[in-house]
Amino acid sequence: MTVRGKPEAADGLRAYAARTRGSADQFAAVLEDIATNGLPAAEDCTPWEEPRETRLARLAAQRPAVA
Repeated sequence: MTVRGKPEAADGLRAYAARTRGSADQFAAVLEDIATNGLPAAEDCTPWEEPRETRLARLAAQRPAVA
C-alpha cells in the first residue's frame, strides 16, 4: 500500500510511528530499571486484578443497563 498523494495517510503513519517509538522507549526504560534494580518485592506491588476490577467497574458504569 502506498501513501503517495495521500498526505492524511502519511500523517497517520507518522503519528503511529511516533506512538510506537514512545511505547518502545518506555518499555526499554522499564527493562533497564529491572536490570539495574531487580524486580520490586511482591508486597510493594499492586496485584493486577485490582486495576482490572477498577477499570471494569468504570466501564460498567458508563454502559447503560439492559432491561
